[in-house]
Amino acid sequence: MTNEVMLLGGMTLVTFLIRYPLLAMSGRITLPPRLMQALNYVPPAVLTAIIIPTVLIENNTLWIAPDNPRLIGSLAALCIGLWKKNLLLTILIGMGTFLLWQGIGGV
Repeated sequence: MTNEVMLLGGMTLVTFLIRYPLLAMSGRITLPPRLMQALNYVPPAVLTAIIIPTVLIENNTLWIAPDNPRLIGSLAALCIGLWKKNLLLTILIGMGTFLLWQGIGGV
Protein backbone atom coordinates (compact mmCIF):
# COMPACT_ATOMS: atom_id res chain seq x y z
CA MET A 1 0.00 0.00 0.00
CA THR A 2 2.84 2.39 0.78
CA ASN A 3 4.34 1.98 -2.69
CA GLU A 4 1.05 2.87 -4.32
CA VAL A 5 0.63 5.98 -2.17
CA MET A 6 4.20 7.09 -2.95
CA LEU A 7 3.63 6.44 -6.65
CA LEU A 8 0.41 8.47 -6.66
CA GLY A 9 2.09 11.26 -4.72
CA GLY A 10 5.02 11.32 -7.13
CA MET A 11 2.75 11.42 -10.18
CA THR A 12 0.71 14.21 -8.59
CA LEU A 13 3.85 16.22 -7.83
CA VAL A 14 5.29 15.80 -11.32
CA THR A 15 1.97 16.73 -12.95
CA PHE A 16 1.64 19.79 -10.72
CA LEU A 17 5.22 20.95 -11.29
CA ILE A 18 4.87 20.64 -15.07
CA ARG A 19 1.58 22.53 -15.30
CA TYR A 20 1.67 25.12 -12.53
CA PRO A 21 4.29 27.51 -13.95
CA LEU A 22 2.27 27.96 -17.16
CA LEU A 23 -0.96 28.46 -15.23
CA ALA A 24 0.69 30.94 -12.86
CA MET A 25 2.02 33.04 -15.76
CA SER A 26 -1.05 32.71 -17.96
CA GLY A 27 -2.33 36.17 -17.08
CA ARG A 28 1.00 37.79 -17.94
CA ILE A 29 1.67 36.10 -21.27
CA THR A 30 0.00 37.38 -24.42
CA LEU A 31 -0.02 34.92 -27.28
CA PRO A 32 -0.14 36.09 -30.89
CA PRO A 33 -3.63 36.05 -32.45
CA ARG A 34 -2.60 33.51 -35.10
CA LEU A 35 -1.41 31.10 -32.40
CA MET A 36 -4.64 31.58 -30.46
CA GLN A 37 -6.60 30.88 -33.64
CA ALA A 38 -4.52 27.74 -34.31
CA LEU A 39 -5.07 26.51 -30.74
CA ASN A 40 -8.83 26.45 -31.41
CA TYR A 41 -8.23 23.41 -33.63
CA VAL A 42 -6.44 21.35 -30.97
CA PRO A 43 -9.52 19.92 -29.14
CA PRO A 44 -11.28 18.72 -32.32
CA ALA A 45 -8.03 17.22 -33.63
CA VAL A 46 -7.33 15.34 -30.40
CA LEU A 47 -10.93 14.15 -30.09
CA THR A 48 -10.87 12.92 -33.68
CA ALA A 49 -7.59 11.08 -33.09
CA ILE A 50 -9.16 9.29 -30.13
CA ILE A 51 -12.56 8.49 -31.67
CA ILE A 52 -11.74 7.40 -35.22
CA PRO A 53 -9.63 4.33 -34.29
CA THR A 54 -12.23 3.30 -31.69
CA VAL A 55 -15.03 3.48 -34.24
CA LEU A 56 -13.31 1.98 -37.26
CA ILE A 57 -10.84 -0.62 -35.92
CA GLU A 58 -11.81 -4.00 -34.46
CA ASN A 59 -9.18 -6.67 -33.72
CA ASN A 60 -6.52 -4.69 -35.63
CA THR A 61 -8.70 -4.72 -38.74
CA LEU A 62 -10.43 -1.82 -40.44
CA TRP A 63 -14.19 -2.38 -40.07
CA ILE A 64 -16.15 -0.15 -42.42
CA ALA A 65 -19.39 -2.03 -42.95
CA PRO A 66 -23.11 -1.61 -42.25
CA ASP A 67 -22.86 -4.21 -39.46
CA ASN A 68 -20.47 -2.00 -37.43
CA PRO A 69 -22.71 -0.55 -34.69
CA ARG A 70 -20.05 1.97 -33.58
CA LEU A 71 -19.85 3.37 -37.11
CA ILE A 72 -23.63 3.61 -37.48
CA GLY A 73 -24.01 5.24 -34.04
CA SER A 74 -21.23 7.70 -34.84
CA LEU A 75 -22.78 8.64 -38.17
CA ALA A 76 -26.16 9.15 -36.49
CA ALA A 77 -24.55 11.32 -33.81
CA LEU A 78 -22.66 13.32 -36.45
CA CYS A 79 -25.83 13.99 -38.44
CA ILE A 80 -27.87 15.02 -35.38
CA GLY A 81 -25.01 17.12 -34.03
CA LEU A 82 -24.60 19.03 -37.28
CA TRP A 83 -28.34 19.42 -37.70
CA LYS A 84 -29.57 20.30 -34.20
CA LYS A 85 -26.36 21.50 -32.50
CA ASN A 86 -27.62 20.05 -29.20
CA LEU A 87 -25.03 18.05 -27.24
CA LEU A 88 -27.46 16.05 -25.09
CA LEU A 89 -29.64 15.11 -28.07
CA THR A 90 -26.54 14.14 -30.05
CA ILE A 91 -25.33 11.82 -27.27
CA LEU A 92 -28.76 10.26 -26.77
CA ILE A 93 -29.36 9.64 -30.49
CA GLY A 94 -25.82 8.34 -31.04
CA MET A 95 -25.92 5.95 -28.09
CA GLY A 96 -29.48 4.88 -28.85
CA THR A 97 -28.60 4.14 -32.47
CA PHE A 98 -25.47 2.26 -31.39
CA LEU A 99 -27.37 0.12 -28.88
CA LEU A 100 -30.23 -0.54 -31.29
CA TRP A 101 -27.85 -1.48 -34.12
CA GLN A 102 -25.83 -3.68 -31.78
CA GLY A 103 -29.01 -5.47 -30.69
CA ILE A 104 -30.18 -5.97 -34.27
CA GLY A 105 -26.80 -7.19 -35.48
CA GLY A 106 -26.21 -9.45 -32.51
CA VAL A 107 -22.62 -8.23 -32.21
